[in-house]
Amino acid sequence: MTRIRKHDDQVITACQQWLVEHYDERNPVTRMVQFSGLSERTFKRRFRAATGYAPLDYVQTLRIEEAKQILEKDGLSTEQAAHQVGYEDPAFFRHLFKRMTGVTPARYRERYRRIGAPHP
Repeated sequence: MTRIRKHDDQVITACQQWLVEHYDERNPVTRMVQFSGLSERTFKRRFRAATGYAPLDYVQTLRIEEAKQILEKDGLSTEQAAHQVGYEDPAFFRHLFKRMTGVTPARYRERYRRIGAPHP
């Protein structure tokens, strides 16, 4: 997800690039609308046309992908991972993570560690 889908809308590309560095901030969709200089309605329409995602869905997908990387590599708790990718409510994060990946963050980490654990 961190790759930017190729399209010809330079304004949306700039917003996607901005988001890669700011996905963890509060209200990233509102911030992208401001950054774009477009009206909210026009921004959302152009963003979906360019990326195939509604802006909020794009942000959530990016955040969950980043959280997966954190859970695979870092020793952070689920709550810490949630906060690091921009979620203030760990329960919401766990629910969204499970809905998007099919497993809880704890289960995801457990699976990864089992696969990546060194063999004696």
